[in-house]
Amino acid sequence: MIHRRSFCAAAALLPTSALAQSGDAKFDAFLRTIRAEAQKAGVDRGTLDSAFSKVQEIPRVMELARNQPEFKMTFDRYLEIVVSDERVRNGRARLAEDRALIDRFAVPAGIPASTVVALWGIESNYGTRLGDFEVVDALATLVYNNFRAQFFRQQLIAALKILSQGHVAFDAMKGSWAGAMGQCQFIPTSFLAYAADGDGDGRMDIWTNKADVFASTVNYLRRVGWRPGLAWGQEVPAGTPAGQGERIVRPAGASGPAFLTTENFRAILRWNQSDFFALAVGLLSDKIAA
Repeated sequence: MIHRRSFCAAAALLPTSALAQSGDAKFDAFLRTIRAEAQKAGVDRGTLDSAFSKVQEIPRVMELARNQPEFKMTFDRYLEIVVSDERVRNGRARLAEDRALIDRFAVPAGIPASTVVALWGIESNYGTRLGDFEVVDALATLVYNNFRAQFFRQQLIAALKILSQGHVAFDAMKGSWAGAMGQCQFIPTSFLAYAADGDGDGRMDIWTNKADVFASTVNYLRRVGWRPGLAWGQEVPAGTPAGQGERIVRPAGASGPAFLTTENFRAILRWNQSDFFALAVGLLSDKIAA
């Protein structure tokens, strides 16, 4: 069992006698700083009291952060895993099952339903793999241990804002070790910028509510510049020239396949800045729609 050191409850505006203490002065100071910063950013005192009474440091997060494998997978192998026959079959089934709900958001935005499903499938295997880390715990661990501290500090404050706004409960805010959350795998700042309330209940629940998941995915693509009626791209013969606004992508090098990509490929790249990822989304979308 992994040992997890409890973070203490800490509040800049409460007397010291009312605070639980961790026994680590540096750590206690860190908590007070985060609390003050979050409160200044608009997070209410009740949310902070609740969150800081529950947050725990997770040593496993730092193990994963410090030992990320170098990406050496070939493009063919990547597609074999990410655009597998099973994922294509499941994607077609999910599209058939949820077509009306997806179309409610995708059709007005001019975004293919199959592209929404492809992103859903690649990010969380159609909502079945959300990550099992408490997001605030993971982010606080990264910041305290000075791992990309500026970036993850922004994510931590954003996560506390999401809790304060009532979109999800602390114990239900699950994600990856790096704080990517829910079925869309949005980081907290992306959630605040792009998440959408698909069913009008006042919450943006990308963990359990498919209407919110699909509405948020569509809103993201629309906001980053998706152009209705334009394909993402296609495989082309070697030597095909790129026109205005297009780009040739050769993910396996000069001897591999060539893809002529469009502005909508760039929109997918805004989601994840990897040619492998964006090509996989496009190709999976095409296979699901076929």
